[in-house]
Amino acid sequence: MIKQFLNIDVNEALKELHTSTNGLSQLEATNRLAKYGPNELVTKKNKPIWVYFFAQFKDFMILILMVAAIISGLMGDVADTIIILVIILLNALLGFGQEYKAEKSMEALKQMSITKAQVVREGRSKIIPSEQLVPGDIIHLEAGNIVPADLRLVEIFAISIDESSLTGESSSVHKKVNIIANKDISLGDQLNMAFKGTLVTGGRAVGLVVATGMNTELGKIANLLQEDKLTTPLQKRMGAFGKNLSYIILLICLVLFVSGLVRGEEPFKLLLLSISLAVAAIPEALPALITIALSKGAARLAKHKALVRKLPAVETLGSVSFICTDKTGTLTQNKMKVVEQFEKTDSAMPISDTPLLLAIILNQDIQFDQSGEPIGESTELALVKYGIEQITLTQFHQQFQQFPRVAEIPFDSDRKCMTTIHSVGNRFLVIVKGASERIQSLLVNQTDKKSLLTLSNQWAEQGMRIIAYGYKMLDQLPQTITSETIENDLEWIGQVGLMDPPRTNVIKVIQECIDAGINPVMITGDHPATAKAIAMQVGIMKEHDLVMLGSELAHLSDVQFKKQVLSIKVYARVSPNQKLRIVKALQSHNHFVAMTGDGVNDAPSLKAANIGVAMGITGTDVSKEAADIILLDDGFATIVNAVKEGRRIVDNIRKFIKYIMTCNGAEIWTIFLAPLLGMPIPLLPIHILWINLVTDGLPALALANEKAEVDIMKRPPRNASESLFEGGLGYHILWVGLLMAGVTLATQAYALHNQSTHWQTMVFTVLSLAQLGHVLAVRSDKTFLFKQGIFSNSLLLLSVLFTFCLQLAVIYIPFLNELFKTEPLSLKELGFCILMATIVFHAVELEKLIKRLQNIR
Repeated sequence: MIKQFLNIDVNEALKELHTSTNGLSQLEATNRLAKYGPNELVTKKNKPIWVYFFAQFKDFMILILMVAAIISGLMGDVADTIIILVIILLNALLGFGQEYKAEKSMEALKQMSITKAQVVREGRSKIIPSEQLVPGDIIHLEAGNIVPADLRLVEIFAISIDESSLTGESSSVHKKVNIIANKDISLGDQLNMAFKGTLVTGGRAVGLVVATGMNTELGKIANLLQEDKLTTPLQKRMGAFGKNLSYIILLICLVLFVSGLVRGEEPFKLLLLSISLAVAAIPEALPALITIALSKGAARLAKHKALVRKLPAVETLGSVSFICTDKTGTLTQNKMKVVEQFEKTDSAMPISDTPLLLAIILNQDIQFDQSGEPIGESTELALVKYGIEQITLTQFHQQFQQFPRVAEIPFDSDRKCMTTIHSVGNRFLVIVKGASERIQSLLVNQTDKKSLLTLSNQWAEQGMRIIAYGYKMLDQLPQTITSETIENDLEWIGQVGLMDPPRTNVIKVIQECIDAGINPVMITGDHPATAKAIAMQVGIMKEHDLVMLGSELAHLSDVQFKKQVLSIKVYARVSPNQKLRIVKALQSHNHFVAMTGDGVNDAPSLKAANIGVAMGITGTDVSKEAADIILLDDGFATIVNAVKEGRRIVDNIRKFIKYIMTCNGAEIWTIFLAPLLGMPIPLLPIHILWINLVTDGLPALALANEKAEVDIMKRPPRNASESLFEGGLGYHILWVGLLMAGVTLATQAYALHNQSTHWQTMVFTVLSLAQLGHVLAVRSDKTFLFKQGIFSNSLLLLSVLFTFCLQLAVIYIPFLNELFKTEPLSLKELGFCILMATIVFHAVELEKLIKRLQNIR
């Protein structure tokens, strides 16, 4: 289908698809969407729900336990077989629920990130999700866009496209609209076409959609582009840790089995016990719990205007030590307004008495929506609104049409200017607007250069952004229109000063950032005096801090820059490729860097940063594709809130690792140490599996909902290379696990000494309740439970109460007594068990007190 559009002109292509440059009607677009389907690539089919369920039984130890339980039933112990198989089934259902929920959370995150396209429908420009594009649509492309469908180019303005994802060609391709006669050429030579998934690196264009979805060139190779399931570094580390831990646990269980044989224990029951302990002690739930915590954290971030594109970003947010941020729209409100204007009184422009106003009207790329309101980039929008205020909207459009644009050189961040060329009778008017230094360098008059510089410095010190204008008249255009052939020998028209006030909460947020050990740095293309004024106002910069110009940075070697980089708080007139240098220099000091960006040329620095942050409102498709996180409101506060949420998520992951590993350790110590102390094995296989089911399930999952610690933004960033077991976590798992086992074994010794026939039920109860006390205590590393508020995590409290009720049911309901081999406890015995179990809770609370006293010293 695409080949035929190569070889026909634009008008024929429009006729072929029954459309026009005014686009389709909404009704026709709806009908075509129903006919052709959404403009999306078919991805891998999701696993059926039953696959997730049966995957819970593929673990080798689970299979052995099931076989052993069935053999036990055949030997006559049917009750044990039934209860063990039921507990395995319940465990599988819980694991299935966790894994399925994690998978669905990941799918929901992907659905949040939908690209947009600027389409013309019924003669009006509008923004729609790219999935709604249909053949026959007319769309606009500009630098930074990802091409949303296969297009026949209709109109171009110096457009270049990176097609490396399709052709492997590393350099951008400069496109044309001319007919291509050859019918059998490669994609890389189809210069009048643009292909879905490629990147617009410069210029702009209008295109006719000729293919969507799986009918595009990208769709033909879609099966080769399927992404593997993403595993975060934390999940990989915990997977490796779990595997190594499994070997240790299996070794312990083997020792337990062999030592039991030596003591004369019944071999088959001993085997069943050893396997049950292995199944319970191996933390198979951890990967699913980590995935749930990360994906729920990402969903929570989305509600707070931060869209996570790559899940590893959630776990690494807590390690950010530098935030390199843009100024406009991030620290400021992105509500540009012209507050000053200067027009050179002796300007000799022959076609207008108000040359500055005419330059503002002609040199802009603003679109107007269906209601006639201008839409576009904030600076251009402010300039156009200012122009409309000086005259009527009708007059604005009349003047724009009076001098038709014949060519343009789009703005780019390296040149820091934009040029438009207009037909004026038999001559041509060239208008260049841009940064004051750039326009100054292009002026022909030395006096004008000095005047422009003086005025710009005065305005910049007041925090204004300055846009200067220059022009020249040409009798004829050069053969090739480039910045080198056009942007020179200009006459100064004048300039405007714009102000963009800081966001209302930004001063408070920056101070919070500094208190958290995070260094905010401003990187802007603005005048250095403007940048310094804003940085001082919002608290990023102090008097002794440095401001560095892009031109100064260009003359520094990497070694010289590395020595200074930690002292620089503001970078002004910086180009996108220099942002990459800044990221690498900070990383060379082992800092974890978050970098913001919105332009097509920001992609390398966003990819290189530890956390790439794209702007959701002003950002280009390319910057969003390169980023880890997209700010839906472009605000600096959203970055800081994301860091806070990242710290909370990692804290909570540490909490349920601490909880699960301590409890599993206690079960191992209890079973392993009892025979060494001359006591019978304290628990049956069904007891161990039950404890594993009720404690590793709901309470552990509820810890992911724990609120942030009070001091979460008062402590330095976590070292990204630091093990999760550092900071006393490994020590806690060891000593609390031993304490829990010691309390359980002390209960066994007491009950045996008093010749209690309920001793095994008492041991079972103490170990279960001690773990519930432990989960309440580990909600915070520093704050006591009752100060934290026992009701502050209602989900955890409900899960603890529910588990406690289940334990009482196992003790006191007769048919469960038979299944679990338990006996009803007297009120005195139950009270003793509860009292013994609380020892663990109070010991962990005491640990917090000791830590606080040590910190005071």
